[in-house]
Amino acid sequence: MADEPSDELSDESRDVTSEAAGDEPSDEEVVRTAAEAAEGVVFANYDQSAVTDLDVTVTFDDGVLDVDVYLNAPDDPDPDAVAREAAETAGEAVDELFGA
Repeated sequence: MADEPSDELSDESRDVTSEAAGDEPSDEEVVRTAAEAAEGVVFANYDQSAVTDLDVTVTFDDGVLDVDVYLNAPDDPDPDAVAREAAETAGEAVDELFGA
């Protein structure tokens, strides 16, 4: 049924390194940038009131970024595709933060 919410989870992991170690953003800035980018994608696709549940989990340890997006939202647009795009966009935002 098209009006029933779906539970979707997308995961994105990537190795993020910078050649200029002194210019690296803090771990907190990396996590915040990734989370904001992921949430931005979700809310660009859905009204906030249409999202039943959203959990964006971001970790950044030893230069490795891990982004998990759990999304419970209506089927249009496809929540799996939106969650995947959100995770990928989070990684791209962090790449930009490092100047990659």
